[in-house]
Amino acid sequence: MPRRWLPFVVAVLLCAPATGRAQPAPSGTAIDAELREVMRLTGARGIGLAVVRAGQVAEVRSQGERNAAGDPLRTDTVMYGASLTKAAFAYMVMQLVEEGRLDLDASIARYLAQPLPSYPSDDKYGPWNDLRGDERWRQLTPRILLSHASGFANYAFMERDGKLRFHFDPGARYAYSGEGLILLQFVLEKGMGLDVGLEMQRRVFDRFGMRTTSMIWRPDFAANLADGWDASGAAVPHDERSRVRAAGSMDTTLDDIARFAAGYVRGAGLSAAGRRELTRPQRPITTASQFPSLQPEVPPARRRADLAAGLGVIVFDGPQGPGFFKGGHNDSTGNTWVCLERRRDCVVILSNDVRAEPAFPRLVAFVLGDTGMPWTWEYGDMTFTPLPSTPRAP
Repeated sequence: MPRRWLPFVVAVLLCAPATGRAQPAPSGTAIDAELREVMRLTGARGIGLAVVRAGQVAEVRSQGERNAAGDPLRTDTVMYGASLTKAAFAYMVMQLVEEGRLDLDASIARYLAQPLPSYPSDDKYGPWNDLRGDERWRQLTPRILLSHASGFANYAFMERDGKLRFHFDPGARYAYSGEGLILLQFVLEKGMGLDVGLEMQRRVFDRFGMRTTSMIWRPDFAANLADGWDASGAAVPHDERSRVRAAGSMDTTLDDIARFAAGYVRGAGLSAAGRRELTRPQRPITTASQFPSLQPEVPPARRRADLAAGLGVIVFDGPQGPGFFKGGHNDSTGNTWVCLERRRDCVVILSNDVRAEPAFPRLVAFVLGDTGMPWTWEYGDMTFTPLPSTPRAP
């Protein structure tokens, strides 16, 4: 979903000084102090941060509350993963590719028993029959869908008439679309007979020891569950998602997502070539910001040559070399995951309060230094008033 920061929240963007060099690893005590400070400055009620160094989990810290009752937010508290789900789904899909079961560049028509528009609409999948009469659906491939170049709106329900349509030829350009990821899920399930929830469990969550992560709600989550807070400070109950959605149904914990991030940068379960394919620049980014997803392209002179779509992630090139990231957001959730490829270092931030998002640049820089992460593209072309960072304790 698009990030909609209210003006009073936007004005509190926090930036650490840009150094162009790697930061020394902060201690757990220093991270705790930094999290408390950004909570004070933003008003956020809960936030957690995990650090991966050289492909191994180094620190996992949390501060604040998981609900309006004041219960503590812990590193094993169940939180909404939001669109971080997309990166985990792409990781699973790449395993299928390496097994020869899926071709990234084959038309989805190869895997379907009947034309896509002939499938009836239902609550789980998209309204594919809206595409009746438009044969461009045959141009869609797994690579196009994973790199957000389907031509669809983010979701069909966001169209004025609620109908799915192509806004440009598949593969022509980047435009964020959760609907495209759901279509790939449909291809795997209806076309190939797979259960995406079970495949995610076996190939990703079990592989990385993510014991409290699932694509659908589990009753055992209720005992240690994070509710959220929206931009106005209103409490929002956690949604018990009953449908597997490749675009964003994952519930997880900070402990678990840290294990995933570490395994991802190591490439566990993939060949070196398969792992590189996920974060290889697949297509250029041609818009000033990520949202709204169907905004006009900017002239070539204004495009960022260091920014491109990967598969399930966005890749960039910064002062410390290549990196990649994925965000996750809804009205009461703010998540981000930023990695540097050369050192296999990452920061993962999960917050159950959307007001924490303006602090993400500061927190990432606090751990990794100046990464070149394209914050303005990710969160929009806005004017921010930066506040000085807190000096780090030794």
